[in-house]
Amino acid sequence: MRLRINQISIKLDYEKPDALATIARLLNCREDELDRLVFLRRSIDARGKDVQPRFVLSAEVDYLGEADPPFAPGRVNLAVEPESMPVIPHVAPRKHRPIVVGAGPAGLMAALTLAEAGWKPLLIERGADVQIRSHQVETFWQEGVLNLESNVLFGEGGAGLFSDGKLTARSKNRGAIRHFFQILIDCGASSDILIDAEPHLGSDVLSRIIPTLRNRIQELGGEVRFGTRLDGLHIEGGALRGVTVSGEEIATDTCFLATGHSARDVYTMLAESGVPLAAKPFAVGVRAEMPQSRLNIAQYGSWATHPRLRSAGFRLTRKPGQTTRGCYSFCNCPGGLVMACASSDGLLTTNGMSYSSRAKPFGNAAILVPVGPDDYPIGGGDAALAGVGLQRTMERAAFLAGGGDYGLPAQPLIDFLEGRESAGIPEARSCTRAVPANVASLLPDEVARTLRSTLPKMLRELNGIRNRDVLLYGVETRSSSPVRIPRDPETGQSTGVSGLYPMGEGSGYTGGIVSSALDGMASARRALQSVT
Repeated sequence: MRLRINQISIKLDYEKPDALATIARLLNCREDELDRLVFLRRSIDARGKDVQPRFVLSAEVDYLGEADPPFAPGRVNLAVEPESMPVIPHVAPRKHRPIVVGAGPAGLMAALTLAEAGWKPLLIERGADVQIRSHQVETFWQEGVLNLESNVLFGEGGAGLFSDGKLTARSKNRGAIRHFFQILIDCGASSDILIDAEPHLGSDVLSRIIPTLRNRIQELGGEVRFGTRLDGLHIEGGALRGVTVSGEEIATDTCFLATGHSARDVYTMLAESGVPLAAKPFAVGVRAEMPQSRLNIAQYGSWATHPRLRSAGFRLTRKPGQTTRGCYSFCNCPGGLVMACASSDGLLTTNGMSYSSRAKPFGNAAILVPVGPDDYPIGGGDAALAGVGLQRTMERAAFLAGGGDYGLPAQPLIDFLEGRESAGIPEARSCTRAVPANVASLLPDEVARTLRSTLPKMLRELNGIRNRDVLLYGVETRSSSPVRIPRDPETGQSTGVSGLYPMGEGSGYTGGIVSSALDGMASARRALQSVT
């Protein structure tokens, strides 16, 4: 019989025979009575203050012993077949080929799903391909030269290409997640992403995976066009009849909209076209950077330099108080970099990124405070886009505070807490194009007040991190979309325009690489199933 065994605690420098021996002891059998050992899950248990951290594994193995194994619910169980994605049969091509707008995770996975079913989609992306885009972004970081159409936020791979490459997911659809991960592995990712509790790719690996994924779409009959922007929709009687891309009219009755949450011109175009939009809450704040060596010691103690232990991450959260809002860390980048982001002249935000090795000397994370419609500017324009107005106000202030050349405003935490101007910032930092600034002045008052109250309390949870170790960069404004494009829960189409499928982070329904990729696959499958 095949068994699944959970909670296998094992030393850091284990090898496969060590795991087999540990399982044999758990099952009270000989090692030669076990066969076909496969690891399913791997995490690190570093809770013991004075105890060496250990790996905790889940595995499946064939049990060949004659005696019944010691079943224990949740610990030793019969193995079950893993969830898998239903196979969609080949579908006859439509009269007009489907258009997929945006080559981030949602758009790429929608296009691949359609191409695998025979629909031969046209995937358009306003930015450049990975290779060209990477050079453009490096020029922006080094010299402050912004390309409005191809930058940190626009281009092949989406905004996530220049981020941490985390593959964490809250979705319970394990079959879809495994299907997506297997595609990434087939395109060059490590198979470790299937078992690590917190799988991670890194921007360097993503830059190799994405072009391979694009090639698969093209080999299956799809077409990919870069430097091609969605300018308009042709809608008749509440149904999509075509799109305008870079001045070209293309007839279609199916468009998958995966433009991300930074394509503000798309939101404006949708509003002018009568597509329903709604304002939604999101979160804003700062990016906090601290020495990675101290983070490692805080989590791993005297074993921080063990070769099997990766750079330590963290998650922090505080509930709302009587005079403060909730506060939480987001997009933690161990051994990473803080970077400037921009997609519009004179507007600046920040983000974090890391490479696959996570070997840089600093770790960082966004520290965010929720905001909602009551915080958005009043009057002028479409109410659904009021959250964009708040983003713009903060990003304009950040641009000016950073010197007007896309340098990031930065401030030591100790100065931020005391409400005083900073004489300087540490030379040892990840973002070289940063300048001293009053970061608190760039934030809404409620946000600054919450951060001043809660940040010291949160950091105390990171044993060994001192306030003077932390450098804040401003501002973090694009953790998620401030706009939602309402869609029918059954069909996935816009509630106002049939044939239009909003998806990914720009739809206001997802956040992160995995949830966006799964949303793209699900949207494409809904469209395919609607004609089968």
